[in-house]
Amino acid sequence: MGAVASIDFAQSGWSQHGEVLPPQLRADLLARFDAHVADRAGRRSGLAHAVVRALAAAPTVRALVEPILGRAAFAFRATLFDKHAVANWLVAWHQDRMVPVHERIEAAGFGPWSDKADDGVFVQPPEAVLHTLLAVRVDLDGSNAGNGGLRLLPGTHHAGVMSRDRIAAAVAAGTVVVPDIPAGGALRLRPLVLHASPASNGLSHRRIVHIEFAPCELPAPVRFRTRV
Repeated sequence: MGAVASIDFAQSGWSQHGEVLPPQLRADLLARFDAHVADRAGRRSGLAHAVVRALAAAPTVRALVEPILGRAAFAFRATLFDKHAVANWLVAWHQDRMVPVHERIEAAGFGPWSDKADDGVFVQPPEAVLHTLLAVRVDLDGSNAGNGGLRLLPGTHHAGVMSRDRIAAAVAAGTVVVPDIPAGGALRLRPLVLHASPASNGLSHRRIVHIEFAPCELPAPVRFRTRV
């Protein structure tokens, strides 16, 4: 395993990697997508499934996480995305800011809050916390510009939490990168890097297990809903 391209992760906020999906997990993950995602665009509750927890703990995935976050890092959320002819969508430029928590507790620096009837409570933590988080997107099928692969604006995580106007200005001025991730590979990403996803060509699946990691618990009294 290793980076496909020489990328300064600290500066760019992303890197691409090959061969991180353990072969023994692939069939079970594909079955989980068939059963859990079906014709939907995605499901947030990935860590409810043993095979996804096993992927989050796999040595190849931990090897991407621990050099950045340390050995105490844990997964707090996993989302399953499946883009194909029936479920084909686009996502506008954004940053990932909300995290799932046990309950709504008013605390300095936390907010806005969101209570989703079918998926619990989410909150935007303080910006300092967002800078510490890390996502690993494990790709079952391969992602590129043709099948709706993620588009990135490298380095934009250094700007912190951005307003809609600042996002629009950054997109207008920036240079977009579309990583070409092989099947079984992964994209490592700081959640505050601006990213977007166009619709795919509709000819094939683009199945992603998007796992988010933290180096430590949230500032008390707020707590992550899940730790793996």
